Amino acid sequence: MKYPLLLVLFGMVLMGCEQKTKKQKMELKSGQWKGELLTQKKKIPFTLTINKNDSSEISAQLINADEQIQLDQIVLKGDSLFIPMHIFDAKIEAKLVEDKLIGYWVKNYVEDYKIPFEATFEQPRFEVNVKPSIQIDGKWEVKFASKANKKSTAIGLFWQQDHNITGTFMTPTGDYRYLEGVVEDSIIRLSTFDGEHAYLFEAKMNADGTLAGDFWSGKSWHDTWVAERNDTISLPDPLKLTFMQDGYESIDFAFPNLQGDTIRLSDPQFENKVVILQILGTWCPNCMDETKFYADWYQQNKNQGVEIIGLAFEKKADLKYAAQRVRVTKEKLGADYEFLIVGKADKNTTSNALPMLNHVMSFPTSIFIDRKGQVRRIHTGFAGPGTGAYFKEYKQEFEQFMEELLNE
Repeated sequence: MKYPLLLVLFGMVLMGCEQKTKKQKMELKSGQWKGELLTQKKKIPFTLTINKNDSSEISAQLINADEQIQLDQIVLKGDSLFIPMHIFDAKIEAKLVEDKLIGYWVKNYVEDYKIPFEATFEQPRFEVNVKPSIQIDGKWEVKFASKANKKSTAIGLFWQQDHNITGTFMTPTGDYRYLEGVVEDSIIRLSTFDGEHAYLFEAKMNADGTLAGDFWSGKSWHDTWVAERNDTISLPDPLKLTFMQDGYESIDFAFPNLQGDTIRLSDPQFENKVVILQILGTWCPNCMDETKFYADWYQQNKNQGVEIIGLAFEKKADLKYAAQRVRVTKEKLGADYEFLIVGKADKNTTSNALPMLNHVMSFPTSIFIDRKGQVRRIHTGFAGPGTGAYFKEYKQEFEQFMEELLNE
């Protein structure tokens, strides 16, 4: 009677050895992965490509439509993978479990901000089982409504090819950057994940040609939205939203730079120069787009008597923390201009730091100052490259205006 028991035990040992061998053979595959963030009973999908070279060094990219966000300093320890999220103070931490990556998207600067994450190798961003029955190419007037019935208006821009769509939403404070998705029958789905923000949009086209759906973001944000075609819709003039308060004729400040030295706009290094003050935060994807734009332009024009000063409002008031985040941004985006640490990104800090402004309603906001120290223009928000023709139009207007200031 002992022999059957010994056979069972021997079989269990063999199974254990087989499972151990399988685990040892598990390795991180190079190629395209479908990532998903599991939040609010929804899955926000995105595309993640992973690359390993001959030295076993790992790099990755977050892909949304035409954008590829490069990820580096990735660590693989055993079956655990740690991926820093570009310039943002966030990461993906996951384990290899059979043919999947399973773990969390974590925002380091927020207490207990963890969203479950899964990734599957060589799977499409969205499954499509039914051909599209609608065409949504074009420009839409969009109305968002929050749970508290707070309403806002945006411009929806969509580009469709067969069942694939890309697009964005433009608001007075910025755009929703690169969205990518599908049309299935009369339903659209769009998503994006840039390392800091995770968005999912769904909508169905009604019989009258309007769209109605939902918008989910991060751990808890949820809006409903409706849209109708409108080729003439426009947003408020970004040059009229932020302005100098009565009684103020100029701007000055005293903030530390990344080395801890106090910098003032009245310092000799800015005298008789055109100056752009860029109000930003390294946690802000729209600010990332603007910083890339400014970095390229400044590299080509810095010898013409112009300076850019980034005024950074960060997620923590700690100077050491904020300076470290800005250093990462400067390095990764190639921004070879001055950055100052102003304080924490909240309403009171921005109001106290820049009392000459009526408000700071958007990160980013740019203040243009001529050679005489006069504020000539304040631009709220930024229409980034994900907006297509709107970005090209802004770029043209910016270059023309800066040429005027530099030639005065």
